[in-house]
Amino acid sequence: MDKHPIGDLMDTTMQKIREMVDANTIVGDPIVTGEGVTLIPVSKVTFGFTSGGSDFHGKNQPATADNSFGGGAGAGVNIVPVAFLVVKGESVKILNIAPPVTTTIDRVIETVPDVIDRVSDFVRERKKEDADK
Repeated sequence: MDKHPIGDLMDTTMQKIREMVDANTIVGDPIVTGEGVTLIPVSKVTFGFTSGGSDFHGKNQPATADNSFGGGAGAGVNIVPVAFLVVKGESVKILNIAPPVTTTIDRVIETVPDVIDRVSDFVRERKKEDADK
């Protein structure tokens, strides 16, 4: 089976995306300071990819002939630093640098982990009280 040109186009685009986005893009190289503190940058990476093409059949050309092909591909990458892991001795802390939440939905999403923790603690306490009775 003959390889279609759109396959080559997609292969090339995906290879370029792999070159741009790898694990080192998300968790960067450690930065060591003079005071024994190591900073490890963490970023949020989003990307999109598209490609398309078309075979052009001429009036006097049969469908089985080697027809002209036109196509294109594109990709976009967005890299946003969100935090630093701060390592000092045995202590590791996260320093968020993300902008403050601006919408109600963002605020709700930000509070979900705390709500889940509180509900879990409440359920555990109730089970413990029931077991003690």
